[in-house]
Amino acid sequence: MREPMEQIEECRVYPGAVVKAYLCKMKAGRCADLPRLTPLVLLVSAAGSFAGIGLVALLSAYYQLPVLLPSFGATAVLLYAACHVPMAQPRNVVGGHLVSAIMGVTVYQLFGNPWWAIALGVTLAILVMTVTYTLHPPGGATAFVAVYTGQDFGFIFSPVGLGAVCLVLIALVINNLSREHKYPHYWF
Repeated sequence: MREPMEQIEECRVYPGAVVKAYLCKMKAGRCADLPRLTPLVLLVSAAGSFAGIGLVALLSAYYQLPVLLPSFGATAVLLYAACHVPMAQPRNVVGGHLVSAIMGVTVYQLFGNPWWAIALGVTLAILVMTVTYTLHPPGGATAFVAVYTGQDFGFIFSPVGLGAVCLVLIALVINNLSREHKYPHYWF
């Protein structure tokens, strides 16, 4: 199987074909061998997801903020089904949600929630997560929620910070029950 850069170089063989070279960059290779999923791995993933989302659903009901659940639901996918990826490590989960909440709340406090402020909050969250090496895709939804629902600075610590920490703690307990998983791969 050729590496992606080799495919790009192959695509650049045609002189003057800027558009063709651009489109060739989208040419994908074959999928690598996917790991076999044992019943234990599936059971651990399901238990972690149920426990984690159950806990944040309680927090969501307490704070009367159901729109935050999709953000934490996406985090659950990473923590309990793909705990080996960098975006599922504690630094990324907690840091990504906190940074995104800070950006979203700050934008709301400065500009309110017109459509462009929502876009600005999410964009700033992406930029700051990238610069701080805390990239966590569900964080974009956290910033969106902060602006859209008009949150104050308390939102950053609770329910966002508290929810992210709870999800990570459950991932620590659940993911290490199976021999196939080790979590986390790094903290900071």
